[in-house]
Amino acid sequence: MKNLILATSALALTAGLAFAEDAKTIRMGTEGAYPPYNFINDAGEVDGFEREVGDELCKRAELTCEWVTNEWDSIIPNLTSGNYDTIIAGMSITDERDEVIDFTQNYIPPAQSAYVALSADADLTGGVIAAQASTIQAGYVAESGATLLEFATYDETVAAVRNGEADAVFADKDALAPAVEESGGEMVFAGEDVQLGGGVGMGLRESDGELKAKFDAAITSMKADGTLNAALKKWFGEDAVVYE
Repeated sequence: MKNLILATSALALTAGLAFAEDAKTIRMGTEGAYPPYNFINDAGEVDGFEREVGDELCKRAELTCEWVTNEWDSIIPNLTSGNYDTIIAGMSITDERDEVIDFTQNYIPPAQSAYVALSADADLTGGVIAAQASTIQAGYVAESGATLLEFATYDETVAAVRNGEADAVFADKDALAPAVEESGGEMVFAGEDVQLGGGVGMGLRESDGELKAKFDAAITSMKADGTLNAALKKWFGEDAVVYE
């Protein structure tokens, strides 16, 4: 899923306080701009797959969730500085991130990234490809030979294709599918899907091992009783990649 490439490991020094056993209220940090993973609904509240899963995880861990939104490009620095306690924002588990923060086990299996364009024969190797900044999709495009055009938000990457700034957008296939469906044939998938990352996990400060253990246990229970697979199918469709 969405993947942040860290330019430095200096953020490993954190100003946040470690999770204490008696702490009951956990601030869940998300972007709020990446449907269906997370978004802001008409009532102004965080919604989506990760809101549903995050609330259930907190319930099983006997914790109270408070939801906090943060722009994607600073979502890790604001975790390490203590502005919230977790990242639950479509963040793929990568070696680069794992040098700075810790991760739970994944709550979304490794999935596919894809290209979307106005034509199925768009130039994906020599053309201009839009991607959200600070993602490994952007890193992949930069190494592919194509010209990378980065934007701060996912919506801007899709708009760049529609207005002719980019030949295609490269992002999580699950995020792109609604845009393709809602375009009425204007936008189509192009080229081959690409698997990136190790699935999506919750990000935590490295000092918060007790909190990680609580959420790992809750994720394990959701996998075991089928609750997590049901949520994946609800938000990503019956063909969603699920746990065996």
